[in-house]
Amino acid sequence: MDETYIPMNRNLKPLHSNSMNANAVRPLQFLSRNSTRRVTLAFSLWASFLVLGPLLVASYDGPLYDHTAYSECKSQPEKALYKGGILKSHAVNRIGVSASNANSESLILNDLTQDTIYSFSSWVKIKGEGADSAVIRASLKTENKTYYCIGTVLAKRGCWSFLKGGFVLSSPSNFSVLFLQNPDKRNVSIEIASTSVQPFTEEQWRTSQQYMINSQRKRAVTIHVSDGHGEGLQGAAIDIKQVSKDFPFGSAIAQTILGNLAYQNWFIKRFNAAVFENELKWNATEPEQGKVSYTIPDQMLRFVRANQIIARGHNIVWEDPKYIPAWVSNLTGPELQLAVNSRIQSLLNKYKEEFIHWDVSNEMLHFDFYEQRLGPNATLHFCKAAHKLDPLATLFMNDFNVVETCSDINSTVDIYISRLRELERDGVSMDGIGLEGHFDVPNPPLIRATIDRLATLGLPIWLTEVDISNTLDKEQQAIYLEEVLREGFSHPSVNGIMLWTALHPNGCYRMCLTDNNFQNLPAGDVVDKLLKEWQTGEIEGETDEHGSYSFRGFLGEYQISVKYGNRTANSTISLCRGAETKHYNIQI
Repeated sequence: MDETYIPMNRNLKPLHSNSMNANAVRPLQFLSRNSTRRVTLAFSLWASFLVLGPLLVASYDGPLYDHTAYSECKSQPEKALYKGGILKSHAVNRIGVSASNANSESLILNDLTQDTIYSFSSWVKIKGEGADSAVIRASLKTENKTYYCIGTVLAKRGCWSFLKGGFVLSSPSNFSVLFLQNPDKRNVSIEIASTSVQPFTEEQWRTSQQYMINSQRKRAVTIHVSDGHGEGLQGAAIDIKQVSKDFPFGSAIAQTILGNLAYQNWFIKRFNAAVFENELKWNATEPEQGKVSYTIPDQMLRFVRANQIIARGHNIVWEDPKYIPAWVSNLTGPELQLAVNSRIQSLLNKYKEEFIHWDVSNEMLHFDFYEQRLGPNATLHFCKAAHKLDPLATLFMNDFNVVETCSDINSTVDIYISRLRELERDGVSMDGIGLEGHFDVPNPPLIRATIDRLATLGLPIWLTEVDISNTLDKEQQAIYLEEVLREGFSHPSVNGIMLWTALHPNGCYRMCLTDNNFQNLPAGDVVDKLLKEWQTGEIEGETDEHGSYSFRGFLGEYQISVKYGNRTANSTISLCRGAETKHYNIQI
């Protein structure tokens, strides 16, 4: 990765001093954009705010995170988020950047603090004849460290594109330069507008997360208890237990779980979703041409079925040459096409309607084995064939380094969006966004900003293979894992989270939750803590003078027991996402 030198000229006038704006909470600032999806979200959040707002305001005085994002190029930039944040009422300074032929727009930032979470956004446009579009990367240089990528955008000539990212400093900085430039060093100049840098303390960041959890992962419920004549019964005893969760949270499993009762019990106690680590991949089901076996995945599928666990299909084909069956690597032209057709038909005829998702052409942003050999429409063919054979499954584009970092030029958020739109234009039903999530050091504001931008497509988003690098010690892995999981669960557009933690005798891919005796490691303790936090505990109460009892619960299924005198009644209710209070009547 190239390092651009930024002259640290301390005679330049700083844009601001880093004072936090602790005015009244503005919980619905981001709901003023014109979008049907945002209007729906706005109503949901407003309804929740009516319930939670007084408590929130009473205990919190600071900004709430603004999820507003855009993926289209606009003729004029929108207003700055947070009214510019700490850049209010300041013009943008321009600084010359050495070691680059491209112009750069730069901001001077003073007195940035360690562990403060900074959300950064800007509208960007390029000028000049060097290119019609160019990747623009935002970086930050402090006195002792360069953060190479805190956000990217594919900027265009003639219209404005929205860049959104952020950063967290590992040490305080008295003088920093935030600069935007083209890493390819194309002959373009950069223009920026409506730029914003908004700081959040850890408490403020967590408050925003909790606000979204309360509004999007929970719902208000009122139980009405009455006799046979419809008269409300005051003082009826109510016992409420959540028996299943609506949000899919799971892990990869391997064939090592088969016949291992301890592993199975540990898994089903925690997770409601699974994905087979390697057992469905082509090199596992057909290692030799014509010798197809589904014995192992069949057994694994029986395990998940027996325990009411949903499963993702991973994967149909993999574009990385390292993971293609050896015999397939030697095929070309019609022979390769015939082999791929056979693979798709065999797999999806066998498992039609068994898996909720299919990762179709795995990691296609980074590798192109099939498109090199079968032409640029190879992926288009795979998707159409998969949809025809298993039309109820959601087809996912699954790749890495989309949400983990923005420094990978192959998988920036705009590259991901562009590839999805190409397939859509060609009539492909690629309806799911798969973000693998193999993190080294997570950047929470970048994670959130990336998901914000992907959410503008209105497609289901899953974190599909979450783990933390094994170059870190187990305690640090756990700390970073909690950051990632909280970001995923609190984001209203994330529909599920899968961990990449299948257990083998020699460990896991990069991160294990337990040792071989199923004693939790620090990462496993984090998972257990969050699972407990994200579940409604058992509730006991009595109906009021109207015969009603109200509570807020996490989405999912509940068993409700009612006792009044010597009479009892039992009922099962289901909570799905919605803004309105859900009402249930129980007659006793």
